[in-house]
Amino acid sequence: MSSYHQEQERKNKLKLREIEAELPPFMNEFFRNRADHTSSRTRLGYAYDMRLFFNYLRTDTFEFGGKTVHNFTLEDMGKITNYHIEEFLDYLSVYNKGGDGKDIWVENRMEGKSRKLSAIRSVFAYFYKRGKVAANPAELVDTPPTKEKAKVYLDVDEIANLIDMADHGVKMTNHQKKFHTFTRSRDVALLSLFSGTGIRISECVGLNIEDIDLKKGSFKVTRKGGNEEILHFNEEIEKALQEYLDERMLKKPLPGHERALFLSIQNRRITDRAVQNLVKKYSQMSNSLKTITPHKLRTSFGTNMYRQTGDIYLVADLLGHKDVNTTRKNYADTKQDAGRRAVRNLRLRGDD
Repeated sequence: MSSYHQEQERKNKLKLREIEAELPPFMNEFFRNRADHTSSRTRLGYAYDMRLFFNYLRTDTFEFGGKTVHNFTLEDMGKITNYHIEEFLDYLSVYNKGGDGKDIWVENRMEGKSRKLSAIRSVFAYFYKRGKVAANPAELVDTPPTKEKAKVYLDVDEIANLIDMADHGVKMTNHQKKFHTFTRSRDVALLSLFSGTGIRISECVGLNIEDIDLKKGSFKVTRKGGNEEILHFNEEIEKALQEYLDERMLKKPLPGHERALFLSIQNRRITDRAVQNLVKKYSQMSNSLKTITPHKLRTSFGTNMYRQTGDIYLVADLLGHKDVNTTRKNYADTKQDAGRRAVRNLRLRGDD
């Protein structure tokens, strides 16, 4: 595991320990059990969601009013019903998380509700399986329905246009052009890597200089869970990386960021947010009707690779998916293409 990912793991674990101290003591057992099966980021998500759930129970229900989160017991867990959980999901639609008289309103869509229900289900399933609670009321709660979103991806021409925007700096304001002088080669290399290898944003920002092997046309990434894999790139990406590396080696990173491949203007390792913002910037310049994000570029890679090879298992491997069914959700439905061709070939007025 790279030093960057080790540092992220350390931060997640420290934050998890901080939130665990607020949660009921019996939750420590749950997190210890999950340590070998989930990432620290996943467990941290469980902790946030369960803290919110326990806080809701103590402030918005009659049965648990007046309790503190830390004082909840397994006996209290046995008193929780599916109605409590259903009311909690309704509460998530809009709630105030502000304190000390402050109003900070939060809204959850169906996806957010589903994630929190999943956390509650996991906790109840764990203690029910071990006979520490008599029932699992979370299983009686229906998963909130989610709308099927249209799959968005970029074809090769749209990707080429996006990278051209970064390369030539057209449609930029004078202010943007000043920064573009310093970021052009970096941005081209970043967009090329996303579009040509399908890596995740966390994998990209975690890259170190020594992870890149230009001679072999490959690089090492740290996948979810800490596993390292070797991925390959084509000559276009090699050229973009070489140009960026020539500039990168002349920079003087701040202490602690010396090994980072991609640097910010401040000579720190670039962040997830900074990468999201630069993709958004070039997306807006390209006048695309599609909302382009780093994840959409990853999806586009999977879609275009599947169309080229027809091999879903190869695409799953390249994307780092453990379950091929996950991959099926990441490439556009090829039936759309057949439908598009059929409509375009339909003749309404004959040859006149």
